Amino acid sequence: MKMRSGFGPAFVVSLLFAAGAAFAQTGPANLAFEVASVKPSPPVDMAKVNAEARAGRMPNWGPHIDAAQAVFNYMTLKSLIAFAYKVNVHQISGPAWLDAEHFDIVAKMPDGASKADAPRMLQALLEERFKLAAHRGMQEQPVLALVVDRDGPKLKESSAPPEPIDMNAPLKPGEMKGDSPNGPVRMTMGADGSTVTYNMGARGIIKENIDRQTQMATLECNGVTMRALAERLTNQLRSGGDNRPVVDMTGLKGNYQLTLEFSLADIIARAQAMNPQSPSASGGAAGASPVPEASDPGGGSSVFAAVKKLGLRLEPRKAPVEQLVIDHVEKTPTEN
Repeated sequence: MKMRSGFGPAFVVSLLFAAGAAFAQTGPANLAFEVASVKPSPPVDMAKVNAEARAGRMPNWGPHIDAAQAVFNYMTLKSLIAFAYKVNVHQISGPAWLDAEHFDIVAKMPDGASKADAPRMLQALLEERFKLAAHRGMQEQPVLALVVDRDGPKLKESSAPPEPIDMNAPLKPGEMKGDSPNGPVRMTMGADGSTVTYNMGARGIIKENIDRQTQMATLECNGVTMRALAERLTNQLRSGGDNRPVVDMTGLKGNYQLTLEFSLADIIARAQAMNPQSPSASGGAAGASPVPEASDPGGGSSVFAAVKKLGLRLEPRKAPVEQLVIDHVEKTPTEN
């Protein structure tokens, strides 16, 4: 069985940039790139990418914006839409093929434009070149509510939140920077690819370590907010095919020190239960049949049990979630 446990370097890189970007969308509605090139991305040698990542050389994937140009490397159409509309990919309702192909876009920024204008300009580009039409709406869907358990939280509050991120600071070896829908992120990959550190500034720092022998994952959280924890748990569960977003409903507003340890095998088993037809257990969908909360086939702890040790709980619910509904989009962009 192929393990999709969220610990491969290429996988965590794709998670970072698949989420989209969090630039504020301001400025005139008619902003547009001066010129832009849109091309299918060339094939990627994943073995080479993984080897480079372990050596501290990260792939140049995702959005890269400065005053002169906007570059989007090796991004799916879904992730480009997520960036342009400032949403998570799970909030996009559209054809499955949106995740099938990757594109490279290089665009010239107009004089006087800033990074904050890039999403609006990308929207205009997608509308022109892919004939994209979309609308926003609220839809009730299955979620996992992160709530306080009956006996109250067992959390240590941080004395002070981590410092905000300086996105202009030079990158360190093995470091990448990007923007999630909730703010900037700096990600550092360990030399062997088994450790990834997500620095989210004032939202906290999460160090994720994977023990490949025991198939256990450990998340060490320093000064983390509950919203940031929910975001990370969403990505972990989605790596096993559970597409229900984790939504913070704890009401806790502080920054906390905490550690979670859980079995990767449990995530895979849950994915198989949600989508038994998939041999890689990677295609579970929101709204699929409920699965056991603590199957623990690997002899460790499930994500649900790990969260419960913190005095919290992941509770299946239905809740209104903002959706970006794709009304029309073309698979192939018009020529440059």
